[in-house]
Amino acid sequence: MSGERDLAVLLASMRAYQQPGDYVFAVAPEGLDLTTLRPVVTVTEPEGLTVVVRREQADAAGLRYDYLAAWLTLRVHSALDAVGLTHAVSGRLAEHGISCNVVAGYHHDHLFVPADRAAEALAALDALSASHTPSTESG
Repeated sequence: MSGERDLAVLLASMRAYQQPGDYVFAVAPEGLDLTTLRPVVTVTEPEGLTVVVRREQADAAGLRYDYLAAWLTLRVHSALDAVGLTHAVSGRLAEHGISCNVVAGYHHDHLFVPADRAAEALAALDALSASHTPSTESG
């Protein structure tokens, strides 16, 4: 199933949803059992394996972190080759001084924003979507 490519349609139809819980970015030490940690994102880098996990899982595993995030999911199926969605979303959040770490999944885009600014981020994204809702023209 291919996703939407038209930026106007993507912006007009996207709905941001906050996943429950607080999330952190951490580096997983060698040998850590990822099946018990259950990361929602992993990224292999030369410096080590970055994991995004729920805060309580990181605490239980003794992982160090310094960024507490809320996980927002954009409920719109964007094509992986769609152009402009990440720019529009991160740009709108930047206008509000909200940092944003973006991860693209096959079906949806996911944003990790400061946990204490999640409500503000959701409001900014809702306003962005509303500003792109196609108007009905008569005539």
